[in-house]
Amino acid sequence: MAELLDGERLAGHVKMELSERVARLRTLGVVPGLGTLLVGDDPSSARYVEMKIEECAEIGVRSVDVHLPSSATQEEIEAVVDRFNADPAVHSILVQLPLPVGVNEEEVLLRVLPSKDVDGLHPTNLGRLVMGAPGPLPCTPAGIVELLAAHYVPVEGKHVVIIGRGLTIGRPLALLLAMRRPHCNAAVTVVHTGVEDFTALVRSADVVVSAAGRAGLVTRDMVKPGAAVVGAGTSFEGRKLLSDVAEDVAEVAGWITPRLGGVGPMTRAMLLRNAVLAAEKVQ
Repeated sequence: MAELLDGERLAGHVKMELSERVARLRTLGVVPGLGTLLVGDDPSSARYVEMKIEECAEIGVRSVDVHLPSSATQEEIEAVVDRFNADPAVHSILVQLPLPVGVNEEEVLLRVLPSKDVDGLHPTNLGRLVMGAPGPLPCTPAGIVELLAAHYVPVEGKHVVIIGRGLTIGRPLALLLAMRRPHCNAAVTVVHTGVEDFTALVRSADVVVSAAGRAGLVTRDMVKPGAAVVGAGTSFEGRKLLSDVAEDVAEVAGWITPRLGGVGPMTRAMLLRNAVLAAEKVQ
């Protein structure tokens, strides 16, 4: 059976290290502040923000939380972002997506100062990633790289296949893994279900990362024996969270993320790291 890529345990270690960094900042009179903006009453979004607020409290990061009704206008939403941008006690900003229908998400996200972009997805910061320049990394891709490295999964010089080309995971992860940096430097192929020989390409991979959001997309017969398999895409069946990776893949893989406690905790840990990094830059 495959070794579990335990994101919950690793995230705990990351948060311990961040707690020490926050304590050092506090001795200098700096309390890292994260501004969160939630619009509407989507239960999944509300719970996600709630978890981030709880984890901020764990490591000593101050949360400044704004919850607007789903009827909030573009101008009202942007006014909150502007207020966070202007507040020196708010070092980083999280705008929880999706925003209500009729709101221009792109305009809202572009309004966030790149220096306060906790998700690492502002065009300026994505451009820095392309250039290999320092900056906040997109949270889920950074978490996946850390998860693989912590479990000694060989990546450098190996073939990584990423299923999905989305902005939050697929595209930035491909850039990150292809770069000449520790625990990366791989040959990366990005595929989707419309690609010819999709199954054969996935089967050729030493590392498979599925970020498609389709339950059970990666099946046992698609995985090379001994490969590492990361389920980064999720979907729901009622209230049950489902992985892109079928459960029987664990019988052939060398490493695999659990349905719960794999990528998710690492995404939140990397968001906290970006929040602390933003505060360190202005001390």
